[in-house]
Amino acid sequence: MFSLGIDDELALGLLEPRHAGVLHELVVGNRHYLGRWLPWALKQTPGDSEAFIKRGLEQFARSDGFQAGICLKHRLIGVLGTHYLDWTSRATEIGYWLAEAYQGQGLMTRTIYGACRYFFDELGLNRVEIRCDPANTRSRAIPERLGFTQEGLLRQVGTLSHGYYDHVVYSLLAHEWQARQEKRS
Repeated sequence: MFSLGIDDELALGLLEPRHAGVLHELVVGNRHYLGRWLPWALKQTPGDSEAFIKRGLEQFARSDGFQAGICLKHRLIGVLGTHYLDWTSRATEIGYWLAEAYQGQGLMTRTIYGACRYFFDELGLNRVEIRCDPANTRSRAIPERLGFTQEGLLRQVGTLSHGYYDHVVYSLLAHEWQARQEKRS
């Protein structure tokens, strides 16, 4: 199964059926916080958590990406996953969320950095994309901190209880990643 050590404290691990209860509890405990940005969080059931994990395992088996738990010292604190892996154009889009209690500590920035290292250096991808709500300043700060380029705004891409929402699109290309790694050395 897929597992990726990010650093001494953080790791990504493929979500498996045994994680369904813990995942559901984490979502329920953060329902109102997550629901502001992620419409599914407001109505997540235990069966939804199980189905999400099952779809993630099917996705992984097809070599179309993964859905992984973000673990801090072996404790589930969030999720990072790919929406797809396009092997022809060597591209992916990632989505992520973190429990509210773990916000503002740089944990997601470290996790995304580690995931990018995997995508570019291990998988040989050319493009990693992140989309988020323009009003979600914490989520937007992550790709900006990591040197992603803001490409544009997708208008009214989905709905929440208060109406339609937009997404700002960020991307990082392999040659940009490589240049940043060379600067770090």
